[in-house]
Amino acid sequence: MDFSALKYDEKGLIPAIIQDATTLRVLMLGYMNEESLQQTKDSGNVTFFSRSRNELWVKGETSGNFLKLVNLHYDCDSDALLVLAHPIGPTCHTGELTCFYRDEKAPEVPYAFLKSLQDLLVKRKDELPEGSYTTSLFKKGLDKIAQKVGEEAVETVIASKNVDDGEFIYEASDLLFHLMVLLTERNMTLDTLIDELKKRHKVS
Repeated sequence: MDFSALKYDEKGLIPAIIQDATTLRVLMLGYMNEESLQQTKDSGNVTFFSRSRNELWVKGETSGNFLKLVNLHYDCDSDALLVLAHPIGPTCHTGELTCFYRDEKAPEVPYAFLKSLQDLLVKRKDELPEGSYTTSLFKKGLDKIAQKVGEEAVETVIASKNVDDGEFIYEASDLLFHLMVLLTERNMTLDTLIDELKKRHKVS
């Protein structure tokens, strides 16, 4: 994306809204100048310009609670930035996850947990930590994982015939989890399925 069109204020600053790339929760508001924006893109660590100290400030440089850059966008007037990032630890200096913690807690974005779970499965596949159930699945390979999905599908169908909703939810959750493992084994994510469903969807 071309950031040459950005409109900085008279002090050479532009507001930057930081958003959790997974949950989409707004984490904080900071300010950037051209140098901090470039450093953010180059280093992958979100970097601001501190108005109080009059210097560049890497979020997390003292606390270790970095913001890992995922993507950058600017608004229709080119005078504000939206920064999608993965927070390492709490973002607020108070220890809260977000600086916007007062009053009612911000609601979780629907299905954000599935994205976190998918990220964890990818990590498990890459690292194969000992003692992990998903590690044992990945070590067994594609055929065994696919077989497990089939078994869970049958159990879900059987549970759907029962009066007990709890059993059905339990089995359906198992099915979804193992389907996600299968997708991960195939180097795909739930986004792959969502994109396919979007292609099929036609508004009548």
